[in-house]
Amino acid sequence: MSRRAVVWVAFALVHAVVIWLGFTGDHASSWDVDQLYRWWAGRTLSGQAIPGITEGWVYPILAHGPILLVGAASAVIDYTLGWGLLVTAMDAAAFAVLVGRGRSRGRLAAAWFWLAAILALGGVGMFRLDAVTVPLAILGSLWLVGRPWLASVLLAVATWIKVWPAALLAAAVIAVRRRLAIVGGAAIVSAFSVAIVLALGGGAHLFGFVGDQATRGLQIEAPISAVYMLMAVAGMPGAAVQYDEDLITFQVVGPGVDAVIAAMTPVLMVGMLAVAVVGAVKAWRGAGFAALFPPLAGALVLGFIVLNKVGSPQYLTWIIAPLVAGLVLRRRDWLRPAALAVLILVLTQLIFPFFYDAILTLVPAAVGLLVLRNVLLVALFVWTLVRLVRVPVRPRRAVPGATAATAPGGVTE
Repeated sequence: MSRRAVVWVAFALVHAVVIWLGFTGDHASSWDVDQLYRWWAGRTLSGQAIPGITEGWVYPILAHGPILLVGAASAVIDYTLGWGLLVTAMDAAAFAVLVGRGRSRGRLAAAWFWLAAILALGGVGMFRLDAVTVPLAILGSLWLVGRPWLASVLLAVATWIKVWPAALLAAAVIAVRRRLAIVGGAAIVSAFSVAIVLALGGGAHLFGFVGDQATRGLQIEAPISAVYMLMAVAGMPGAAVQYDEDLITFQVVGPGVDAVIAAMTPVLMVGMLAVAVVGAVKAWRGAGFAALFPPLAGALVLGFIVLNKVGSPQYLTWIIAPLVAGLVLRRRDWLRPAALAVLILVLTQLIFPFFYDAILTLVPAAVGLLVLRNVLLVALFVWTLVRLVRVPVRPRRAVPGATAATAPGGVTE
């Protein structure tokens, strides 16, 4: 059996197992799809309401696409199973492009990593909106140089489903030479998305998903929340885990938590801007796409997670796309961080759904597992930052007649 055939057999087995995981444990990992997405689809298709148009919503407008597509087929197939099959089909399309003829070691390594990541994260990685954005993000990343217009359109569509691929778009604008194509494709998709909302009369809710995220508290899984979780375990007065009925999530409270909540959005914005500036300087100094894009994309995506006050387990699917790009372009350099990412995903699946109840009741070992995962996540973020800072740049050509001391770029390039 060829290497290509083996990896495709593994693809089928991994997706079958992860779909099965979505139906175990009282549908814990697929609850959002089984309950919320099904409900949203039913309300929209029956004309009761359109989230994001007639009322506020936590997602951009194109998130309706997969939700309604599965809903339209729910008369002949269970909604949750239909979602799993849709994600599998989208993964298969991106996987086929990634693997190709199965001759590239980098592409095969990336394919095996992607499968390992899917299995490591389990059902929560498939049964969330994030799952339909990952194959779009991978395709977009693979086509940035050869098909920048198409790549930009795919990344923009993914962004208007779930915001995080905007980090990949930002990295692309910086690292790709044909920047007008990247900006143009994203602008077309954005204009189309805005036009849909306005045409349906939902202008008041156009960017409601941004405001909803900005006003959230500290979710227990977020790295910044580790301090409060440890305070709560230690029994410090005021530190505790509370349930937010509006957002259907668990958050931390404790001394000074309101100030931390207020600070996190500016910290996220400043952090992302700082990473982008480093990338822009590298690009201006001549860094090549293959060396620059993976660490820049990885740092922006990981910054979006590490500096975020929300830390839902499905967010960890975001790290797959930049790591796939890294393995395709610089396989040897990205093998170790890819292995670390798989470990982080395994710990994330243990955290949710397996030990989530123990974390909520502040069992020390379970909280320790959550803290360990976040420490490793921060370590991966730091690695990408260091890698970004060390991206080699091309020395500028010396001006004829200039001395070594005054030549542009100097001798330290």
